Amino acid sequence: MKIDIHNHPMWYNMTPERFVENMDKYGIDKTVLLSWETPEDEYDTSYRQILPLSRTGYPVPFEYCLDAWQKYPDRFYLGYAPDPRHEDAIPKLISAVNTYGVRIYGEMKLRMMFDNPDAIRIYRKCAELGLAVLVHIDYEFPSGQHSPRPNYWYGGGIEALGRACEACPETTFIGHAPGFWAHISGDGKAYKEAYPKGEVEPDGLLIRYLDKYPNLMCDMSAGSGCNALRRDPDFAVKFLTEYQDRVLYGRDYFDNQHQEFLNSIELPDEVLEKIYHKNAERVLKI
Repeated sequence: MKIDIHNHPMWYNMTPERFVENMDKYGIDKTVLLSWETPEDEYDTSYRQILPLSRTGYPVPFEYCLDAWQKYPDRFYLGYAPDPRHEDAIPKLISAVNTYGVRIYGEMKLRMMFDNPDAIRIYRKCAELGLAVLVHIDYEFPSGQHSPRPNYWYGGGIEALGRACEACPETTFIGHAPGFWAHISGDGKAYKEAYPKGEVEPDGLLIRYLDKYPNLMCDMSAGSGCNALRRDPDFAVKFLTEYQDRVLYGRDYFDNQHQEFLNSIELPDEVLEKIYHKNAERVLKI
């Protein structure tokens, strides 16, 4: 059994039909479809080449998730993250849970601090609704692009996520993306590089936060999650074994690099089962 905790419909123009074919190709039983409702001026315009035009202006509106789920309800679970800065965010989330059975709040990928008071309010509502919160962290540093925004920051950094974990101990948070996973190492590269290389050094903030906040989990999807584990395979075995109840398999794309890496290292079957589906089942309350 394999559950992909993080993916998006129509991402790279992946229609529901093509999406299911891709899941079958890699032996994925279920996928959690996450919205990405970020205002037009908060995401790189290059994304518009890999997404259909949306009447809302959001890169991945909830309607895309809903369409795929209605066509293949036995293959998809629904995620939804209305922007907490909007006054109607909580009513919309409650409606989506009650009407469509949304199981997770995500993906939260916004140019706002994770401990914004409006965000804290919606996290606490998520706890009442039984929803985990999946967040994306990116730092801004020179990318080589020549534009007013050479890179896009999201969330305000892992420290802001830590403050959210502290303020909402009843809420389960799931960290994701370069600004989260680069902190697996204490080498300080997370503030300078999206995908740092080299052996993992002690005292990474990600490790410290996992030890400090029992309500924090890890989404291993995308190149960021795979890079963090692949950069030091010996450390990855120790990490995945020690935090076997806190790591979730995901892709955030349509390749198979995460399974290939997990199959290349020696992990007990019971650890793999937790990463591939048991942790997700617990989070999604299946």
